[in-house]
Amino acid sequence: MKYDIIIIGSGPGGYVTAIRASQLGFKVAIVEKENLGGICLNWGCIPTKALLKSAQVYDYLKHVDAYGLKAKEIDKDFSAVIKRSRNVADGMSKGVQFLMKKNKIDVIDGFGKVKPGKKVDVTDSHKKTVEYTADHIVVATGARSRQLPFLPIDGKKVIGYREAMSLTKQPKKMIVVGSGAIGVEFAHFYNAMGTDVTVVEFLPNLVPLEDVDVSKQFERSFKKSGIKVMTESSVTSVDTSGSGIKANVKTKKGEEVLEADIVLSAVGIKTNIENIGLEDVGIATDKDKILVNSYYQTNIPGYYAIGDVVDGPALAHVASAEGITCVEKIAGLEPEAIDYGNIPGCTYATPEIASVGMTEAQAKDAGYDLKIGKFPFSASGKATAAGATDGFVKVIFDAKYGEWLGCHMIGAGVTDMIAEAVLGRKLETTGHEVLKTIHPHPTMSEAVMEAVADAYDEVIHL
Repeated sequence: MKYDIIIIGSGPGGYVTAIRASQLGFKVAIVEKENLGGICLNWGCIPTKALLKSAQVYDYLKHVDAYGLKAKEIDKDFSAVIKRSRNVADGMSKGVQFLMKKNKIDVIDGFGKVKPGKKVDVTDSHKKTVEYTADHIVVATGARSRQLPFLPIDGKKVIGYREAMSLTKQPKKMIVVGSGAIGVEFAHFYNAMGTDVTVVEFLPNLVPLEDVDVSKQFERSFKKSGIKVMTESSVTSVDTSGSGIKANVKTKKGEEVLEADIVLSAVGIKTNIENIGLEDVGIATDKDKILVNSYYQTNIPGYYAIGDVVDGPALAHVASAEGITCVEKIAGLEPEAIDYGNIPGCTYATPEIASVGMTEAQAKDAGYDLKIGKFPFSASGKATAAGATDGFVKVIFDAKYGEWLGCHMIGAGVTDMIAEAVLGRKLETTGHEVLKTIHPHPTMSEAVMEAVADAYDEVIHL
C-alpha cells in the first residue's frame, strides 16, 4: 500500500495533520493502536473537562442558598459522573471517525513502526504485520504518564491520569503528587466530590510554571476549598502492603507519613518514542525528544515528528498547529514558523488559570523596564453578580514601546478569555491600543482592559 503521507498516532496532532493533508490533496493514512483521538479525546483534555463540569454543577447545588435558592437532599453518584465522562469521550472519538471518512483518510488499526526507505510496519491485535510505504511519514505518537522509580504505578493504589478518570469507587483519601495542570485538575475534582485531598509539590509553589502571583492566589483558593497543600516537599517512598497506602514525605521540617486510599502520580509525561523504529531509521533524538527543525523535519529526509514527541509545550493545540505547519510545508506552501513564545496555557481547576507570554520574573530577567497592571475580580460587577470573585487579571508591558510581554489570569472562565491576549500579542498590539478598545460591560473580559488601565495609571474601578 502506497500513500503520499502516513501519520502514526491519531491524537490532536495526528488527526488534524491528516485532515489538513487531505485538504491539500494528499492521499493519507493514519495509524492508531487504540482509539481515534488519542489520549486527549479519550483519556485527557475532553473527559477531564466532563468530570470538572460535574464537579462544578455539584458545587453549585451544594451552595444554591448563596443564590437565593433552596434544594434538599443534594448528593452525587460517582459512578454516573465517571460514566458521563466516558460517554463524552466516546462521542468525541466517533466524531473523529466521521472526520476521517469525510476527508477520505484511511485508518489503519495497529502499532506503527517506522522503517528505512520511507516504510511503516503496522502490527494489528492478531500479531499480523503489514508493510506500507509513503513519500512522507509523520510521527505523532504522543506521551504517557511519567513514572518515578520510588513511585511505580500499579493501576490500583498508585495510579496515573487514566485510572484517575475511570475509578469504580471514589476514594475517601487521596494524595496527588505533582501540581501541574493534570495534578491540580484531579485534585480539584476529587475534593469537590468529597474526597480528602493532599497535594505534594517539590517546588516552592503550586502550578510552578505560572507567574508567582497566580501561584500564590491559586494556593490560597485551594486551601480555602479544603485541599491540603504541601510545597517544597517530596514523596520518597510508598508502602502499599496494607489496605491503603502510607507515603513517606520529606518536608522542610523533616519526614512525615501520610495515609490515604490511593496516590495519583502527576509528575509529568514520558514520550512514546520507544520501539517505533527510530534507531533503525537513524532518526536523531535527545533527552526523550525527537529532534526536528522549524517545520518538523527530522534529520532523515521524508520523516517528520510533531506534538509531545518533539521539544515544546506538550499541549493539544500546539500539536495541532505543528501538524498543520508541517504538511503545509510539505505541500510547498510558505507557512509561518510557530512562535513558541505566544502559546497559551490553560488549567481547568477552580479557579481556572490561563496565561501567555512572559511572567514578571522572566520579563525582569530579560532586562525589560516594565509596566504592570492587575485588576481583581472582586472589583468586577459581572464576577460579583456571578459569585465568582476569586482571582485577577495581570498584564505586563514593556514601558519603552508598549509591547504586551505577558498576560496571566486566574478566576472563573479565564480559559475562554486568554485568546484576547494571544491575538493581541500576535498582532503586536500595544498597551494603549488595548486600553482604548471598548470592552462590553458587564463581562469578565473587561478585567483585561481594567488591568491594562492599571498598568498605565488610568484605572477607573479601583
